[in-house]
Amino acid sequence: MKFRPLHDRVVVKRVDAETKSAGGIIIPDTASEKPMIGEIVAAGPGARDDSGKIVALDVKKGDKVLFGKWSGTEVKIDGTDLLIMKESDIMGVMDK
Repeated sequence: MKFRPLHDRVVVKRVDAETKSAGGIIIPDTASEKPMIGEIVAAGPGARDDSGKIVALDVKKGDKVLFGKWSGTEVKIDGTDLLIMKESDIMGVMDK
């Protein structure tokens, strides 16, 4: 199934969190927090301004982004856990 977000919404897939601490202790899934870094898998065309023009998004498919802990709505599409959020919930793009 294909999913296309509307307006200024983006679909984000969380990146896998580290399962080992810096000291080498293995952290079980139940004790670890969900990562706040993800990769954009789809983005809408952009929001409309007051005059009706579409304002393009600053993020694009493939960008690694940092978002708030409680941002977005969790959904499962084709067995994959994803987040749908507005671009304004994204704090920034992770550059290499």
